[in-house]
Amino acid sequence: MNSQPDHSSKAPTANLLRISMFLAGLSGATGVVCLALSAHSSASPLLETAAQVLLFHAPAYLGLGVLAQVRRILLLPIALLLLTSGLCLFCGDLLLRSFADVRLFPMAAPTGGFLLILSWLSVALGALRVRPK
Repeated sequence: MNSQPDHSSKAPTANLLRISMFLAGLSGATGVVCLALSAHSSASPLLETAAQVLLFHAPAYLGLGVLAQVRRILLLPIALLLLTSGLCLFCGDLLLRSFADVRLFPMAAPTGGFLLILSWLSVALGALRVRPK
């Protein structure tokens, strides 16, 4: 017999919380840096758009992480993956266009935007599957 307590059922949600908190901090910090740069330079309006999108989604990361602690919802990790992929593509393309006047690849920003929409829809679908305790 193993005298160690079984934490295996809590490990996935704890990891989701850590990951989402890290991504929230990264998204928020990057958004603030981009806003500061856009306020102190004659940068492209794309820089401010990327900053706003990053800042708007930082609390979503926190919400997904906290929700993962309260309920085990299959779609939460999927939403987290879609959100991260969408932000990387959408904001990454806008930032590259703003700083280097090149695109990440054709249709990167629209693809990222579509992934962001899918992430929010996966949160909505996850809500439909939540059962009372």
